[in-house]
Amino acid sequence: MLIALATDFGSTGPYMGQMRAVLATAAPGVAVIDLFSDLPAFEPKLAAYALAAHLGPLPPDSVVIGVVDPGVGGERRAVALRVDGRWLVGPDNGLFAPLVRRGLTTEAWTLACPPQASASFHGRDVFAPAAGALARGDRSGLVAAIDPASLDRPDWPDDLPHIVYIDSYGNAMTGLRASKYPGTGVIKVGERPIKRARTFGDVAPGSAFFYTNANGLLEIAVSRGRADQRLGLQLGSPVLVQAAALENDPAP
Repeated sequence: MLIALATDFGSTGPYMGQMRAVLATAAPGVAVIDLFSDLPAFEPKLAAYALAAHLGPLPPDSVVIGVVDPGVGGERRAVALRVDGRWLVGPDNGLFAPLVRRGLTTEAWTLACPPQASASFHGRDVFAPAAGALARGDRSGLVAAIDPASLDRPDWPDDLPHIVYIDSYGNAMTGLRASKYPGTGVIKVGERPIKRARTFGDVAPGSAFFYTNANGLLEIAVSRGRADQRLGLQLGSPVLVQAAALENDPAP
């Protein structure tokens, strides 16, 4: 059992520490890890596809707190859901939509917002206490069962052809699962084609390529360089997949 934090709070400032302090009281002795502290800020759609790809190493009974919540304090619901054995706690704003859609077994509930909760910090005052209780096996904070399908976003694609995360090396993850694109030979960023390679050691330093990353997403990189700067990539940049390289495509 562990609790994993996945937020857009950043690694500086008091926010992650205050959530950890609440969890230390709510679930004493339960390990707490930072899965993400730098999900795309204010962008639950991009964050949703990044988060869904990174839960694999977590134990099956883990509790995940997801907070990318630009509508905090508004009309969106606070929810808890169980997808294939894992608990997820956070806002109903699409952050868990891909997980709901891909899950084999899914249940969902609304959560209460305590009257003393800060209107601007539900991560600390709503989601962390609820997650701590679930980690202890206490479901008393689950208010009402809801249809898990209500947490999906039917207009969102199964795989998102945009950049959803840029890591500290400048590598740019797409929202595309590699398993769904086994024959893809080229990704286009604007008019620039990027060819596929197995890994960094298979291409010359300074060369751009894309590959299947360690978490199963198609990712754009530059060997010993920054793909975001070299290719002008940013969060939300669109990508186009092609079945094979075009004969007249220039080298990246």
